[in-house]
Amino acid sequence: MCWGLASAAVIIAGIYYGSRRFKDFDPALVSYAGASVFAAFGIGYRYAMWLRRPPTRLYWTRGWQIFVSPRLPQNLIKLAQLFFLNLFAQRFIERRSRLRWSAHWLLAWGCILAAAVTFPLSFGWVRFETPRTTQDIYDAFVFGVHVFSFPIDSALAPLVFNVLDISAAMVLAGVFIALWRRGRDRGALAVQQFGSDLLPLVLLFAVSITGVFLTASTHLFRGYQYTFLSQLHAITVVFTLLYLPFGKFFHIFQRPAQLGVSFYKEAGETGEQARCLRCGAPFASRLHVEDLKRVEAALGIAYQLADGHHYQDVCPACRRKNLAIQQDGEWLHAGRGERVG
Repeated sequence: MCWGLASAAVIIAGIYYGSRRFKDFDPALVSYAGASVFAAFGIGYRYAMWLRRPPTRLYWTRGWQIFVSPRLPQNLIKLAQLFFLNLFAQRFIERRSRLRWSAHWLLAWGCILAAAVTFPLSFGWVRFETPRTTQDIYDAFVFGVHVFSFPIDSALAPLVFNVLDISAAMVLAGVFIALWRRGRDRGALAVQQFGSDLLPLVLLFAVSITGVFLTASTHLFRGYQYTFLSQLHAITVVFTLLYLPFGKFFHIFQRPAQLGVSFYKEAGETGEQARCLRCGAPFASRLHVEDLKRVEAALGIAYQLADGHHYQDVCPACRRKNLAIQQDGEWLHAGRGERVG
């Protein structure tokens, strides 16, 4: 609860000071700002609960310990590479399917582009206005500081004015590709659920298409039903923000933390290896085995052996052999079979 309240307080403080004590805040966007504050509370609360799980807490702590080790300069370079491959290029999806990667990349970067524009505008951090002396130039302000100006008839103006339409087109393309793939993939059809698989796509479609309707109403239909469409768009955006901490969208905030797993694996591969108690062969990193013991102890799972050793010190191959020997012994003890071999 405290982390949720702290997250909400940070957003409120950011809105207050970033808009110069609400001087640049647009009251018409209060519903977006309010939903953002609630979403921040939900994200902070759920993230804290996620980190309270013993496996997550251990990976999180160990990842930071490895990252800030004496290899920090090399780790910074590796982090930049991981960020490009996993977050920018979305390569972790490409290994599964090119079609799935296309949908995921369009959805991810369409949403990032929209968020980079919508949240600063809704919070009053960014604003555009024309000077008092002319109506042919737009001035851009960030936190009340004049950043740049551009003529209304310049090549930059259409990009600035229609950046949300560009992001909506990317999201809509991603939604259509995702639905087309899910409709043809029998494996996806067998396991998909409406709440976790289809509802996020429905929400993204609703937000994007209502935003496109606003542009169409302005430029093609002379503002026809603009008030109704703006309210409808606001409802879809607010509902999506309220859904953000509790549905599938939460993985957006989990994914960056998973970059630490790569550092953990690398540290395990280059460090001491654990050797099997039974056959003496190396089978995993000592770091991973010892951390696994700690997680099991935190979860109340006791895998101690009679001689004081731990079951995790036995390699998977020997565990299978031990299981077969145990089953064979039980079978013979019951008098229902004969020893084979």
